[in-house]
Amino acid sequence: MANFLTRTRGRQHGSKRLHWTDWMSYAYLLMGLLVMFGPVLWLVMSSFKTESALSQFPPSFLPYSQKEVVVAGHEKPLPLFTVKNAQGETRELAQVRRIGIMATMVDPAKPAAEPVRVNINDRTPINTLRFAPENYSDIFGKFAFGTFLWNSVFITVVATLITLLINSMAAFALSKYNFTGQKTVFVAIIATLMIPPTIILVPAFLVISELNLLNNLWGVILPAVATPTGVFLLRQYMLTIPDELIEAARMDNASEWRIYWKIMMPLSLPVLTTTSIFSFIWTWNDFLGPLVYLNDASNYTVPLALRSFMDSTGQSAWGQLFAMSVLAILPIFLFFLFFQRLIIEGVASSGMKHDFYCTPHNPVRRHRPEPQPHLRTNPRLAQCGGRTGRGLCRRR
Repeated sequence: MANFLTRTRGRQHGSKRLHWTDWMSYAYLLMGLLVMFGPVLWLVMSSFKTESALSQFPPSFLPYSQKEVVVAGHEKPLPLFTVKNAQGETRELAQVRRIGIMATMVDPAKPAAEPVRVNINDRTPINTLRFAPENYSDIFGKFAFGTFLWNSVFITVVATLITLLINSMAAFALSKYNFTGQKTVFVAIIATLMIPPTIILVPAFLVISELNLLNNLWGVILPAVATPTGVFLLRQYMLTIPDELIEAARMDNASEWRIYWKIMMPLSLPVLTTTSIFSFIWTWNDFLGPLVYLNDASNYTVPLALRSFMDSTGQSAWGQLFAMSVLAILPIFLFFLFFQRLIIEGVASSGMKHDFYCTPHNPVRRHRPEPQPHLRTNPRLAQCGGRTGRGLCRRR
């Protein structure tokens, strides 16, 4: 990976200087990085800004906040400005009030002096870098964000586990069993990809209503437990698993459940991880389902809470809203960060031929050792490096 990232065209041709195509490639990659992660970084920085910093124009990337000073005779701290007079001299004055384009200001060092009126174009705010971690503490203390977070975690985790179980069973049957109508069933499952979710929303609502699961977390979980995308990915991957492994297990009197649980599931770990991250993202970000099936605010998920988030005055508290948004995307980011290797491997290897011999619990292909001279006459033994077992090659 390091060689790939540092490889350049100029150095490949023996030159120590970068080729112009190298500069173009780096510029393109940098631009793509800014386009993809720039809004996320801006969101994170905005979550640490105060309300006054969020209302400033033009906005700033870092959480700068206007400096305030306590002036005798005033209950609240006053914003501090740098004011330039007609003689070109600058002073630091605190603003008492503003009417139109004129601002009434006082000298913090001489609060008893006569206030002066200053044009707003002649003053410059004094900003200082200030983080506001109270935005995060407020959403747990004042707005019960922990309840919304727990609802989303419960729905997402349970729905993902059930999705993996149901989809993997369906994929196992469609890939390793021969029965009448096998292709028809598979085509019917894949055809549901062309049906927009909004079309089946009303029938799904009626079914959930008849099951008395409205305003219940299970009413959001059940409609999302079977996905045609997961069945397709798992089936295409399981098709590459050699049938000899299953036949050898059956010769050892292994039950169908044991074959599924002990052989197919471990070998399908990369594609299972890929399916789980897709299911996790779809369920976590689902807004329409909870909006239809949930009415009680105590059962709201994070997307619903973001939509209906208001403070006590009926206005959106933007600092807390940004903090809630950061916490909403954090689980998805961490899940992808820890499982990105298996996710990329599962997507890239679906539908490809693999070497599962000698490593039944690790679908990552390994280089086979050179066959020993006395094993060259037996290719099957050479595949396992001379190691034999009952049906399955033993791991090294």
